[in-house]
Amino acid sequence: MEKEKQNNSFMMKLSTLIVDKRKGFYLVFIMLLIFSIFSMNKVKVNNDLTTYLPDTTETRQGLDLMEEQFITYGTARIMVCNITLEEAERLAPLIEEMEGVSMLDFEEENYHDMEALFEVTFAGEADGEETLEYLNGVLDGLSGYDVYYTSDIGQEERDASDLDNDMIIILMLAGVVIVAVLLFTSTTYAEIPVFLMTFITAAILNKGTNYWFGTISFVTNSIAVVLQLALAVDYAIILCHRFMEEHEDKDAREAVIVALSKAIPEISSSSLTTVSGMIAMMFMQFRIGYDMGIVLAKAIVLSLVSVFFLMPGLLLTFARAIDNSHHRSFVPKITMVGKFCVHTRYIVPPILIVVVIVAAVLSGRAEYVYDVNTLEANKMSANRFSVSMVNREFGTINQLAVIVPNGDYEREAQALKALAAMEEVDSCMGLANIEAMDGYILTQQLSPREFAELIDMDIEIANLLYSAYAVDGSNYGALVNGVSSYKVPLIDMFLFIYDQKESGNITLEDDLEETLTDAYSQISIARDQLLGEDCSRFVLELSVPVEGEETYGALERIRNTVARFYDYEDIYLVGNSTSDKDLSTSFSLDNTIITVLTALFVMIILLFTFQSAGLPVLLVLTIQGSIWMNFSLPYLQSEPVYFLGYLVVSAIQMGATIDYAIVITSRYMELKTYMPIKKAIVETLNQAFPTIVTSGSMLVAAGFIISNVSSNAVVAAIGLALGRGTLTSIALVLLALPQTLLIGDIMIEKTAFTLKRDLVKPLPSGGRIRMNGHIKGYVNGVVDGEFFGVIDGEMGAVIRAKDTMENLDAEEQAQAVPKLEAVDDPDAEERDQTAPKLEVMEADDRSVGLTEGTEEQGSAEQEKDGGKDAAANGEAGGDRA
Repeated sequence: MEKEKQNNSFMMKLSTLIVDKRKGFYLVFIMLLIFSIFSMNKVKVNNDLTTYLPDTTETRQGLDLMEEQFITYGTARIMVCNITLEEAERLAPLIEEMEGVSMLDFEEENYHDMEALFEVTFAGEADGEETLEYLNGVLDGLSGYDVYYTSDIGQEERDASDLDNDMIIILMLAGVVIVAVLLFTSTTYAEIPVFLMTFITAAILNKGTNYWFGTISFVTNSIAVVLQLALAVDYAIILCHRFMEEHEDKDAREAVIVALSKAIPEISSSSLTTVSGMIAMMFMQFRIGYDMGIVLAKAIVLSLVSVFFLMPGLLLTFARAIDNSHHRSFVPKITMVGKFCVHTRYIVPPILIVVVIVAAVLSGRAEYVYDVNTLEANKMSANRFSVSMVNREFGTINQLAVIVPNGDYEREAQALKALAAMEEVDSCMGLANIEAMDGYILTQQLSPREFAELIDMDIEIANLLYSAYAVDGSNYGALVNGVSSYKVPLIDMFLFIYDQKESGNITLEDDLEETLTDAYSQISIARDQLLGEDCSRFVLELSVPVEGEETYGALERIRNTVARFYDYEDIYLVGNSTSDKDLSTSFSLDNTIITVLTALFVMIILLFTFQSAGLPVLLVLTIQGSIWMNFSLPYLQSEPVYFLGYLVVSAIQMGATIDYAIVITSRYMELKTYMPIKKAIVETLNQAFPTIVTSGSMLVAAGFIISNVSSNAVVAAIGLALGRGTLTSIALVLLALPQTLLIGDIMIEKTAFTLKRDLVKPLPSGGRIRMNGHIKGYVNGVVDGEFFGVIDGEMGAVIRAKDTMENLDAEEQAQAVPKLEAVDDPDAEERDQTAPKLEVMEADDRSVGLTEGTEEQGSAEQEKDGGKDAAANGEAGGDRA
């Protein structure tokens, strides 16, 4: 009746449908794979982290203003090595005459130690394809020299290309590691192709469906595939192990159906903690957290879909090969570790508390960095090496843009003069301090006579041009008062005359037109970069580092200086330093959000899983302790921590590695119901170790592979923190959590939601024990079934209240022990081979039996004393029959 009810359950029906319609699901997955493969190339990758700054930050608002109102021309710093100063001076005009070069700056201070630095400005915008061709043309023209360069032109494309090459190597190495781990931990060779086909399908589906989001960050694009394989491997392993167990006494089809029906709830609940970590990332102010969180959450969901709907069919298809390719598992028993945990149960927890507190303090004191250029990857691409060479020889430029309202050149000149006098400012440039010609500043106001003398023009023509300018601007008062005293800013007059010439309204002599054209080329570049429709832009080069308290203090002093001439609210500072400052401001809040939300989500899940208020606290504190220990190590090594690595890895480490703690805890909570807690913890570690070592080693390997192979410093920093953090979590879970569970067992019991009468509490007993009814426990092993007779030996058991269990006295023991006689049984050998082996059942099977027993447990003796519920756990010694 019970079996019929089970066969009619929703999970059984769903599992039967999935298995029997597997060919249909194959077709669906093939179509989805085709779609994903074609859509992968349509996914846009964003290499600019500043686009993920919150809209409320000053840097984001300033960047939007600059994009709307100013043109940023492409520039490059080109270093030519092993040339003399005379060769450099001859080379400078040649570079300036190359296609697309609008300006070149080379002075004596740009030369030292046989190295010359040419600062080139191109005629195209920094993000234009044409400008990239100009840069490549200059580099090709210098191919005969030893050249290094740094430029924002095409930087995203170069970084993306380097990252793509890195990812090919990372995926190949990760694939080798995954296969090696599966070979080490599996029990049959044929299950490995099933795993790989499931993993690859899920990875392609996730990568292809990123097209739904349009654009994703380069960080997400780089690590999502590897993390997906490492985080979701547990799901496939759980289903495969279920299938192997069920296949011992069922045919392949029935085994897959039953295994799937049991695995779906188990895998779904296991994935919740991982997904909760991804969801917590989506609440970050720095929106790259949302980008990574939603893509990785989708990756977990698609992994579940592949395991639930594709893998069952593959298991059935490969069932014969699986049966014929069994081998022993190479995962060793860790009984010694378990015994160590038992013996140190009063030593390790106090030490752990001290270490965690110290780690929390040290991780808070670590130096967190926010600028990408501060980081160094273990591997350096050719492009990054070129940049490092230029910066090492001629220094890094820390550029800052100051945006103010336009329309008052005199006020701009005063502000620029005040900025130039500041100690933190190496140089500053604005329209109001750029020299045009003969010592005149671009914004300086000139009369018709002064303008005529400057460009060698007849005074009469100059007067006519000034009159036309006044009429065009509806400034008729200048005509009434006399145009000879009318003064106009030099830049405005130049631009007006050039526009009139281009419109055909005036004709100039050849020499004058050539002078005007040359001047216009330089003036228009300055205007486009420094004068917007509503704003003016000052460009500063700072003498302070890109980030740090010194730099942030300098930014505030610069703002206060400019505020002497403009309203404080109208000033925007934009640059790498302001971006880093905004990130440092949001970091503390994002850190709090991720820590609190991840812990809260996980604790809620654990609360319903274990029905205990104390247990979730112990598990979360263990993993949080491993996070603090992970990020205290850089402090001890005097190394910086990249803030994004901390935020991302904190969420992943809590959401993913908490599963290891759950595996150990759930096994321990079950085993301790019918064996002493010391033996339960030893057996728990032996049973949980294969699962932990399989998943954990993959995640550790993925992190360290990314760290050592990626030439992108951001990706490498995240990989290092992930590998180190996972290793720390595994160490704490195996070497500290067991002692914590043993010591905290009383707290776990006291805070359990289950009523006290439902709890299993072993009772002491001795001698032989007569049993009549259902028993679940161990007698030099584990027994679970209907039993009538006498048990002799070490034993622990859970029985139902309606069954009896009593100790026998010496006389009864003698009568109860049957005499054994040797019987010639020709079928004995065959029966021994076919008889099912007694093994410890998986968690779900055991929990069902325990729940049954727990509801009605008791002993005959306790029934006589008032029907109190209890369980029996006896230890008997004597001669075994």
